[in-house]
Amino acid sequence: MQSKYKVNLLRFYLLLAALFPTLMIPTAQAPSEGWLLGLAAAWLGTSAALVEFNHRRPPMIPWQLLPSLLLGALIWTFAERYPFWLWAWAALIMLPQPAWMTALNTLLAMLSWAWVARLLPVEQAVASGLVLALLLALGLIRARRLAPLYRQARERGSLAPGRRLWPQARLTGDLVRESTRARRDGTHTELLLLRTRRRHLWRVAGQLCDMTQRFEHCYRLDSHTLGAILICRDADQAQTRRETLMRHLDRVVRVRLVTLPSTRSITLERQALDRQEQPFTTTRGATTDVDV
Repeated sequence: MQSKYKVNLLRFYLLLAALFPTLMIPTAQAPSEGWLLGLAAAWLGTSAALVEFNHRRPPMIPWQLLPSLLLGALIWTFAERYPFWLWAWAALIMLPQPAWMTALNTLLAMLSWAWVARLLPVEQAVASGLVLALLLALGLIRARRLAPLYRQARERGSLAPGRRLWPQARLTGDLVRESTRARRDGTHTELLLLRTRRRHLWRVAGQLCDMTQRFEHCYRLDSHTLGAILICRDADQAQTRRETLMRHLDRVVRVRLVTLPSTRSITLERQALDRQEQPFTTTRGATTDVDV
């Protein structure tokens, strides 16, 4: 409930922010100015409509790249009408983003200041530059403090809304727990590793989630590797499930099954998956490979 409340509050703020450039469109003095304000309002409104509580974000094209470019274009094109929008860079720099995006925002902020400063007296230009530098520094400090929290949220959050698909960071802890449970309860538990092509990963991930039980979880290890922990009553049931999975999972290049609690580290098992020559391999001991 608390997460839903926070999402609704964020949606309200985004809609409120979208109203501001919308109201400014009729006062635009040039078509390009109106287009930039309209794009900013559309981006904020679309973000408000699509925002939800999940942590799946495009890794290479951050969602805040577009507002950074729009803000820079608005200041560079109409610096004399929007000089106070210079301070918006401090808000953008605080958002969770990769290091290269932080560097880009800082560069765009400095270029925007230089463009506005040419219209100001020297003392005002220097003062505004110092204030902007201070605000950017405070924003970077806050972003650095929040980075561990965002990282923990991504590690805990599902990678696909409504799916039991988790990042690799969660797999390490789950392996320890399920290995302990397998020893205690005498269940037959296996770690399943799948190698697929990059373009097929999300399709295979959806199939894997659909074919596993509610108490089992799936994991995305990288752009072409998936994992799952399969929990069965005995080896016979595990063999039946294994055959069913292999019949229905398409677009899979290589498969590796490791019986718990004999699993080595995730890194070693992934390296073994890379090196194996057979398309399907199961491991019943720490170092013994047997073809399926």
